[in-house]
Amino acid sequence: MSEFANAMEVFKLLDKSNCRKCNEQTCLAFASKVFLGSKLLNQCPALSREILDQYQGKQKRKITKEQYRESMLADLKNEIQSCDLKLAAQRVGGTFSNEKLNIRIFGKQFSIDASGNMFSDIHINLWIATPVLRYVLYCKGVPLTGKWVPLRELKGGREKSGLFAKRSEKSLKQIADRYTNLFQDIMLLFNGEKVENHYESDISLILYPLPKLPMLICYWKPEDEMASDLHLFFDSSADMNADIDIVYGIASGIVVMLEKIAMKHGVN
Repeated sequence: MSEFANAMEVFKLLDKSNCRKCNEQTCLAFASKVFLGSKLLNQCPALSREILDQYQGKQKRKITKEQYRESMLADLKNEIQSCDLKLAAQRVGGTFSNEKLNIRIFGKQFSIDASGNMFSDIHINLWIATPVLRYVLYCKGVPLTGKWVPLRELKGGREKSGLFAKRSEKSLKQIADRYTNLFQDIMLLFNGEKVENHYESDISLILYPLPKLPMLICYWKPEDEMASDLHLFFDSSADMNADIDIVYGIASGIVVMLEKIAMKHGVN
């Protein structure tokens, strides 16, 4: 039998309960690991023997993370083909014209056609394209609450909060400590909006990676013997307009882009 074509082929076999008995946070995370080759399908306790026997031998050989992202993007494009983009525009805070869904990402105009292809005046990378398409497919269109919460308070966020703090918050803090113009560049390049200092922070910025997924950056400068600090917050509706994987992916993508920007300015 041939190998799994993508992670979604695995995901469709699962019960979507996110029971975590496989030691993964979500069924989608487990499906991704099976596709990547680091987990076996029989490690899901909810699968019947009939399913396991049917798909025995379909275990995907190990692939790179880049190959996985490309495969996931291709699968999302297939899903978009069955999505009514005109109706989706109402949910996701976009518009529909010329047979394309138009949406603002970081305040900049992007368009998505019925095949899932994305168009913009700026470069579109895999870190952003994948969560954007998932957002279009799964956003529920819940109004923003204006209440800011850390990732751990979102549904499914507690399990990811440790890794999120290390890979996103700590990494971004290190950039901010070394790159004195970081926040000015964020406002210029990503249409960041400086707001009153939340949580007594020295700098507070709101970004709109997606219309219904704003993100608040709070930075505390080093003072006397106290080290600097940085935390990211999300509107409390984030887990309804974007699941935890989308939220995590968007934040990680932002940090990756800012790391590249800092490197171009000679900040190591």
